[in-house]
Amino acid sequence: MKSKLATLMCGAALAMTGVHAQAADMADSMTIVSWGGAYQKSQINAYAEPYKAMHPEVEVIWDESSNEAVAKLRAMNEAGNITWDLVDVVAADAIRLCDEGLAMEYDPDELLAPAPDGTPASEDFGDLIVSDCYIPQIVYSTTFGYRTDMVGDTPPTQICDVFDLEKYPGKRSLEKRPINNMEWALLCDGVAKEDVYDVLETEEGQAQALAKLDTIKDQVVWWSAGADTPQLLADGEVVMGSTYNGRLFSLIEEQDQPVAMLWDAQVFDLDGWIIPAGLPADRLARVKDFLKFATDTQRLADQAKYISYGPARKSSAPLVGKHAELGIDMGPHMPTDPANAQNTFLYNYTWWADYRDDLDAKFQAWLAQ
Repeated sequence: MKSKLATLMCGAALAMTGVHAQAADMADSMTIVSWGGAYQKSQINAYAEPYKAMHPEVEVIWDESSNEAVAKLRAMNEAGNITWDLVDVVAADAIRLCDEGLAMEYDPDELLAPAPDGTPASEDFGDLIVSDCYIPQIVYSTTFGYRTDMVGDTPPTQICDVFDLEKYPGKRSLEKRPINNMEWALLCDGVAKEDVYDVLETEEGQAQALAKLDTIKDQVVWWSAGADTPQLLADGEVVMGSTYNGRLFSLIEEQDQPVAMLWDAQVFDLDGWIIPAGLPADRLARVKDFLKFATDTQRLADQAKYISYGPARKSSAPLVGKHAELGIDMGPHMPTDPANAQNTFLYNYTWWADYRDDLDAKFQAWLAQ
């Protein structure tokens, strides 16, 4: 008869064997959802390719449906068929997905690597972890680019120039959703920056924002993908348009297009990962392994070599250097650079998580009018 100690030791050995077997039992493919264009390319260069170099057996499949992530994950959940493994979303969408139980909650200090000096991930990311399900990746801004050869001798300097069709005739491109557009409309209709969300919370404020947007509606090309405005600007189809600052950086610095940035009232936001709830064990194990690598200090700093978004980790910021191909200093191209951040607008992702569905419906109805 075995002693109690021997039995416990045997059980522990079996348990450890099970842990190692489970750790080795990872899926050999991942479907990662992102936004396409220059941003997705930066993720491939900084995260996916280095990971695949260490794990050549892993196939990474990319999907560019992040702008539809909430609706698609809802549909997948209803169908009981989650085909995505890792999804890049903005903070407000992450909060909604978490509240609905469609995104997995996690412990940052268990899932994510500490900083090189041992600082726990929860401290290194700090306040940017805005949800129990959200793994922040970058700080970016939505702002405007304009064609330097289509604005005459006095280029636009303030956000309200977007609404001035007399001074700057021609088409504009705006995102086909209420976020940012409603805020800019109220700012340019005389609402103080600190009052925007209080006003937007009312029926009257929503009507006011849509009325202001009505003044340029006939001259707007509506976009859904982040790559749309850069292409419209490159083709000269719009005189100015909103998009993510990194996309404009790529257009200006990498493609050498006659485009400049309008930083006024740029809207700061976060982008990062959620893990869909209910993944099978082997797929979840692979995703966790990839995430620990892809969100470490060096990898987040490496992404800034390819696109002008600020890394979400404090420890990554000092490692941001020059563009991988152009050799230019990336600091001045970040939305957080003091010269660019003289008048920023802080996006309220918690507010939008609460009001997004209602305002989406109202905005789409307005578009159809």
